[in-house]
Amino acid sequence: MAVTVSPEAHAHTFDALVAATLPAAARRIDAFAARVRSAHLEPEDLVDVAALERIPVLSKDELIELQAASPPFGGLLAPGARARRVFQSPGPLYEPELEHRDPWRAAPALEAAGFGSDDLVLNAFSYHLSPAGAMFEAAALALGGSVVPGGVGNLELQARACLDLGVTAYVGLPSYLKSLIERAQAMGAEPGTWPVSKALVSGEPLPASLRARLEEWTPTVRQLYGTAEAGLIGYECDAVEGLHVPSDALVEVCDLTTGKSMWDGGEGQVVVTLFSSDYALVRFGTGDLSAFMTEPCPCGAPSPRLAGWLGRVGEAVKVRGMFLHPRQAEDTIGGTPGLARFQLQIDRIDHRDVLRCELVAEDPSAAGGLAELVRTRIRSALRFDADVALVDGLPGDAPVLLDRRTWD
Repeated sequence: MAVTVSPEAHAHTFDALVAATLPAAARRIDAFAARVRSAHLEPEDLVDVAALERIPVLSKDELIELQAASPPFGGLLAPGARARRVFQSPGPLYEPELEHRDPWRAAPALEAAGFGSDDLVLNAFSYHLSPAGAMFEAAALALGGSVVPGGVGNLELQARACLDLGVTAYVGLPSYLKSLIERAQAMGAEPGTWPVSKALVSGEPLPASLRARLEEWTPTVRQLYGTAEAGLIGYECDAVEGLHVPSDALVEVCDLTTGKSMWDGGEGQVVVTLFSSDYALVRFGTGDLSAFMTEPCPCGAPSPRLAGWLGRVGEAVKVRGMFLHPRQAEDTIGGTPGLARFQLQIDRIDHRDVLRCELVAEDPSAAGGLAELVRTRIRSALRFDADVALVDGLPGDAPVLLDRRTWD
């Protein structure tokens, strides 16, 4: 019989971990101590989740400001603690990877998708600056598997590697798996000869229509929800009904105005606390909207589930697995010589994000190299490829970012 622990009861299973970890972190880490004091608390007051909830949510923008004021990690890394890797995400935002066999805690999600020691995993997440590639490689290795570090691009070579090596599992964007399958099909592969039997996908929505197309070739397709800052936040089981929250991080859904936890299924911001005395990522607001599911999961696991990704707080959008903020676009494109106005437009074509930038030149007769200059800036600073076009004008109220995608 399926059972579940209520989200609130599950949260209070972390009471002992709060008391064992966070007072020590507050004594070692000045920036976290300041957050504790701002909530009129002392380190010794952090004895349970109820006390923790008095600390205001830390937004992504606030974390960026902390890091700018106290580089590189905003003062949240304890003195003497070692980051074995340092990543940069759009913002810019810098993430430390601490010493651990599975530092981003993603192995349980791979295991739930059927990954194990016998698998050869194609890792199609980026290994450049952002942590996703390292995150999933560490998780696969922690389960005893082997990894092909594919990264982003080289579609022909990666499809050939899948066929030649007998790759059995995939991690990456769902849209990229679709492209891999299509390339393999063009090489003569069929569902019966395609060796990739399981996939864990993340970084963009997985509509039912795309899942169905992928499952024609790769029978098991599961989703992971995580962020570059916090690692694993939720993952699908075989029931494919929501995202189970992990057992080693406190996941809350919080009211957008008050920051208070909502355990009754109401929609709010996903907020995450990691339990480390070396790095104080506490009540971090992901900017993602979700809600807790209150009914039991058919799989029988007692852990609560998130209802999936329900949108974003604020103006940032996720494109091809990376966040894009209007402020970043303004900083990168806005000061281009000869440019009067611009708009970045995001569409979804054949289950793939397409980015287009429309430009209005100050003097159209002298705008010969403007499009190529902007295209280069977008690629180097924002790390996106975009179609760039000169237009006669834009509406007076045109936003910097226009997201026209639909998910079906």
